[in-house]
Amino acid sequence: MTNPSPQLSPAPLVREPTREGVLRAAAKVSALVPHTPLLALELPGGGTVWCKAECLQPVGAFKIRGAWHRLTDMTEEERARGVVAVSSGNHAQGVAWAARRLGIAATIVMPSDAPAVKLSETRRLGAEVVLYERLTQSRDAIAAAICAERGAILVHAYGDPWVIEGQGSTAIELASQMECFAGGPPTRIVTPCAGGGLASGLALACPEAEVVPVEPEGWDDVRRSLAGGVIVSVGANPPPTACDALQAMTTFPINFAVMTSHGMQGVAVSEAEVRAAQRYAFSKLRVVVEPGGAAALAAVLAGKVPIDGRTAVILSGGNVDPAAFAKVIADS
Repeated sequence: MTNPSPQLSPAPLVREPTREGVLRAAAKVSALVPHTPLLALELPGGGTVWCKAECLQPVGAFKIRGAWHRLTDMTEEERARGVVAVSSGNHAQGVAWAARRLGIAATIVMPSDAPAVKLSETRRLGAEVVLYERLTQSRDAIAAAICAERGAILVHAYGDPWVIEGQGSTAIELASQMECFAGGPPTRIVTPCAGGGLASGLALACPEAEVVPVEPEGWDDVRRSLAGGVIVSVGANPPPTACDALQAMTTFPINFAVMTSHGMQGVAVSEAEVRAAQRYAFSKLRVVVEPGGAAALAAVLAGKVPIDGRTAVILSGGNVDPAAFAKVIADS
């Protein structure tokens, strides 16, 4: 396996993400789509966690939130220029869905090894897909070139204040639901993590809750960055992972600043733990969760994160190829 190309720095930061922005995004999303269910899950060793089923969003993942907040805040002039995004598939579908609804041209830079279901759905939603080789080409360089050529607006998957705020709307819904069903807001939110957009948004939305970002082993750059107090990248020769949605090479300063200011500490999970979580969610909740979307539940089931009765788990996505999911369910 070759050394992955480094990511380029994001565009200059125009503003910081805020809780007020999260609340504004939450109002937009609530007017757009129904709230995703909050499901009580009994754990094998006893105790209950509360699972926010973002895998049941119209595009099968939470990414619709940040995309909608970002695109609806664009000016008419910006919308006319079109948007460009980079994604392994979930952000791609979120941007494509929002762009189609708003009449905006969308181009998505996607890895050639992205799950077929994510590639086909992104195209079905009307976006132009530009493929790249994950380990030998820089997706950010390709996206930057397209933006420069067309004058399009980059909608980054996590290093963007609007996207962070939009993802944080997940926790605004979650807190309201847990007040009703769990007797109070979440004390801890365990979430899958790639670049930190969702983890940052959750922390802004629920500043009193502990937010625990979870990554696959070998791709746990956020965990190592938080532990060391400085941003580090995944590095050379990362191991294969089924968690395609969690393969960001490095977090960005905008995300790192939020995560460190909230004192986050990350957790890493194995491929076997992820598969076990997929099976458990299917068996007990009757939901389909993709590998990356099951990472947070994997950490809880493996005993790597404590629970206290008001611990929430984000099931962030369900876009998995049917054959791959059938194999996971069949194995035990």
